[in-house]
Amino acid sequence: MDATSRRRHPFLKLREARVQHADSPFVLDHEAFERLVVDELDQLPDDMIDGLDNVVFVVEDRPEDGSLDLLGLYDGWALTERDRYGVGELPDRIIVYREPHLAACADEDELRDEIHTTLVHEIAHFYGIDDDRLHELGWA
Repeated sequence: MDATSRRRHPFLKLREARVQHADSPFVLDHEAFERLVVDELDQLPDDMIDGLDNVVFVVEDRPEDGSLDLLGLYDGWALTERDRYGVGELPDRIIVYREPHLAACADEDELRDEIHTTLVHEIAHFYGIDDDRLHELGWA
């Protein structure tokens, strides 16, 4: 497995599925948003977090395509797809996108809920849970 063949699992929120608040006065700078992400990570159950190996969490403003539809991305190999994984591998990344979250949320409570859902969704991809199953479970 080389870094160029890593799988990418995007967490999409379609605009039709939820009201966008693009003209909302709700703004949060990068540092404050990152603190919320860390706070929500701390709220997740230990058994969900303890199994994460060689994973980094990253906050970026927007996805590469500049859209506001993508809230998060798991960039790496799910545990179920790893035949051998060893020392020297680049870490998997869970990326949380700030601007799409702000565009989708009207206030901090809603933002915290959306960040929480995004984190659970992307961590689930690390464990090999696909989007169909996440949808069945209410996390998509």
